[in-house]
Amino acid sequence: MKTATWRNQLDTCVDRHWEQIVSIRRHLHCHPEPSGEETETSQFLFRLLQDAGASPHYGPEGRGVMVDCPAESMPRRLALRADIDALRIQDQKEVPYRSQQPGVMHACGHDAHTAMLAGALLTLLELESQGALPWPVSWRGIFQPSEETGTGAREMIECGAMEDIDAIIATHVDPTREAGKVGLRWGVLTANCDDTRLVVTGQGGHAARPHETIDPVAAAAQLMNSLYVMLPRTTDSQEALVLTIGQLLAGHNPNVVPEQVTLLGTLRSLDRRVRQEAKEKIRQVAQGVAIATGTKIDVEFNTGVLGVVNAPGLNHLLQIAATDVLGDDNVEAIPRPSMGSEDFAAYLDLAPGAMFRLGAAAPKATRTFLHSPMFDIDERALAIGAKILARTAVLWSDPRRDEKEDPACPN
Repeated sequence: MKTATWRNQLDTCVDRHWEQIVSIRRHLHCHPEPSGEETETSQFLFRLLQDAGASPHYGPEGRGVMVDCPAESMPRRLALRADIDALRIQDQKEVPYRSQQPGVMHACGHDAHTAMLAGALLTLLELESQGALPWPVSWRGIFQPSEETGTGAREMIECGAMEDIDAIIATHVDPTREAGKVGLRWGVLTANCDDTRLVVTGQGGHAARPHETIDPVAAAAQLMNSLYVMLPRTTDSQEALVLTIGQLLAGHNPNVVPEQVTLLGTLRSLDRRVRQEAKEKIRQVAQGVAIATGTKIDVEFNTGVLGVVNAPGLNHLLQIAATDVLGDDNVEAIPRPSMGSEDFAAYLDLAPGAMFRLGAAAPKATRTFLHSPMFDIDERALAIGAKILARTAVLWSDPRRDEKEDPACPN
């Protein structure tokens, strides 16, 4: 009876905070801040947690917030993480909570992640103050900046976010699933992502006399086309590998052949062997194009983010929590990893962790995908996510769990 009681009280508490959780999300959506600039967002969260009786701390340079449960230190502590940064995309939605910051919006659901985690922590704080939790629950909330640039997790780690942490969980909204459904995947969830920089150097000159130049623009076009053709033709078709050039930087005048062209993109892979082979193929193609065009091509890879690999024990706890909230029929297995990346992976170098996908699409509504200027969510998902996060924290701290049999626990 006591077990059922804490679950009921937890749900009731989240539901009581429902309007506040929605208000938090809408405030953040109205006032987004891009990676590296999340100071006002952090101050907003700091005050929110402080008003709830917690003792939060700022992350690097006043960006990001950490907060621990007020209980005495216990042998094990679970971290719950959300990301707080927005993207440089113009919000095109006609809604009351449309972004008020020109050219910046929450197009990846970080406002929702933050609101859900805030709701979960407010619930845990309230239940603990009432003595309504079934046992002491040990947690740390991490509101992380700069996820989109792949640097925020490491910054928070340097500020002590993972000290005395034994496991970590997070969620990401999923616009391909309706609100009321959850996706779980055992093993690899997201791809390795390497930032890729290709610099083509030639000899500039007048646009009317290209024969007097060594045209790096023409070489860059040939390079990009060759890479897009050769990589998929020389990689096992059953292996996942994606090279995308997202930026091409060249020149300042339309009537001048520039000296240099820079191609910036990402190389995404699931298998580390395939990843290394792809890097070597890119270097070989670049060398061939350089010889053919008389240019110099420099290739540089920056290991940005490795893949997220979910720990089975934590996935099991998330499955229990999600099934408890939604029922077994609404908890789905994710059949394949995503080629997207998540710097949540950086935390997993220090402790086991798991991330679940939270359905956020409204029934019968036009689907708006991540990083789209029309991106939005069904806000009913916020209560679901908060309940799952808070439940998992309680389940994690259950003193009856045998650590030796729990694959989520470090050896």
